Amino acid sequence: MRPQSAKREVIRLWSQETRNLQELKTVNRKLILATVASLLAAASAFAQAQKIAVMDMQGALVNTKDGQKAVTDLRAKYSPKDADLQKRSQELQAKQEQYRKTQNTISETAKATLEREMEALQRGLQRDADDAKQDMEADQQRILQELGAKMIQVINKYAADNTFTAVFDVSGQPNNILFAATAADTRPPAAAPRPLTPRPPATPAPKP
Repeated sequence: MRPQSAKREVIRLWSQETRNLQELKTVNRKLILATVASLLAAASAFAQAQKIAVMDMQGALVNTKDGQKAVTDLRAKYSPKDADLQKRSQELQAKQEQYRKTQNTISETAKATLEREMEALQRGLQRDADDAKQDMEADQQRILQELGAKMIQVINKYAADNTFTAVFDVSGQPNNILFAATAADTRPPAAAPRPLTPRPPATPAPKP
């Protein structure tokens, strides 16, 4: 082949290789875009297939008829204790005001008496307020558990009947899952083990 012809052949082959590379890049780009599009479509279809619900469990419990009755009963039970604590708090404030006004004019004996009375009032008031708070919180927790058990049954039935995937309670920290659909097990069944067949005894060699 002459040098000029060889040069033209090299240029032709190089141009062909360049076109092949460009075509390959184009095909790869199309494949990548198609793959991404299919993944996005699958993710979108998956998201649309999921039905997620959120609710304020504590707010829902309080707004039920049983919840409103429980709140009324708690108020009736602890209102007398609250009134007593408020009265004793006012007595303590009165003693403190009396001490502030007369501490420079009364005797040391009277001052010591007022100090003991204020200390006893404050200590007893704090103790009874803490006890009342603990008792009320225990009653609230018990009521929430009793009403919550009933509410969970209603939520589970409603969510299952309406094909919800999950129901979250946003009133808790962290958020609690109240309902989660049971997914079908799509794994193939495990292969049954093969029975062990006893190996036949070896045939003795014939005697010569």
